Amino acid sequence: MKQRHLGRTGLRVSRIGLGTLTWGRDTEEHEAADLLRTFWEAGGTLVDTADIYGGGEAEYLLGRLLADLVPREDLVISTKAGSVPDPERRVDGSRGHLLAALDASLARLGTDHVDLWQVHAYDDCTPLEETLQALDIAVTSGRARYVGVSNFCGWQLARAATWQLAAPGARTALAGTQMEYSLLQRGVEREVLPAAKELGIGLLPSSPLGRGVLTGKYRTGTPADSRGGSEQLAPFVAPYLDDAAARIVDAVATAADGLAVTPLQVSLAWIRDRPGVTAPIVGARTPQQLEAALSVETLTLPDEICRALDDVSAPEHRYPDHDWSTL
Repeated sequence: MKQRHLGRTGLRVSRIGLGTLTWGRDTEEHEAADLLRTFWEAGGTLVDTADIYGGGEAEYLLGRLLADLVPREDLVISTKAGSVPDPERRVDGSRGHLLAALDASLARLGTDHVDLWQVHAYDDCTPLEETLQALDIAVTSGRARYVGVSNFCGWQLARAATWQLAAPGARTALAGTQMEYSLLQRGVEREVLPAAKELGIGLLPSSPLGRGVLTGKYRTGTPADSRGGSEQLAPFVAPYLDDAAARIVDAVATAADGLAVTPLQVSLAWIRDRPGVTAPIVGARTPQQLEAALSVETLTLPDEICRALDDVSAPEHRYPDHDWSTL
């Protein structure tokens, strides 16, 4: 698998990443082992997790597999901290919480460092400079090689990145930002993606297949064994089952038929090759699904297909994104 640099850093990652959102919850250990082995054998390196996935079980599971299945040095491990299971405060970006969470993640993963550590979301109850100080400490202490953020909107990302570059003392530049991005969710193109490109930050799209909807599996109903058929994950899929999404999925299916490939391959190739994207994170449930995603390595979409998909999925951005004088 081809490798790409994450933003303007020396860190190289596979241009498809493996997500672990369901590990330890819907994905059992033997299934996770098959996924990781398949990914590694295909040349994949970037494995993404978080301390909150499965209540920590995803990190435990990944740590056990690192000890028994795949050499630690062959993988780029990314994890996140800051999300908390508290309905009163969903995010805790305080320095104390973040550093304690990082230590707990390292213990579960069975490693002395992670390659990329990200703040899971913006905390408006904590001064941003305090949150960013935790990132600096993580790097200077050797517990993280690179740092980034996740789910920061455009102004939040720009503020964090410029603070890191402008504040006095040794500061650690942000390497990446992880955001949901797909043909069904192009909101990051409004401000986040332009900010990331300008500041040299690599974008890691999550849910690049529109939470599974872009595979076409929901065109005639909800499969019982899908995330949409899961009591726990059905609300996660539901927002992308409307008429607007259906029109985009139909266009993807038409393009796939014309290229003699699958809707999954078309959707993943489109997002992988968007300007500013480093590596979409794929959360496959089975080795067969993962192999289907990895098969996109040999596919590059024709320009006319890309333009057609751009048009059918174009988000409506008006003022102030467009020149005010033309409105």
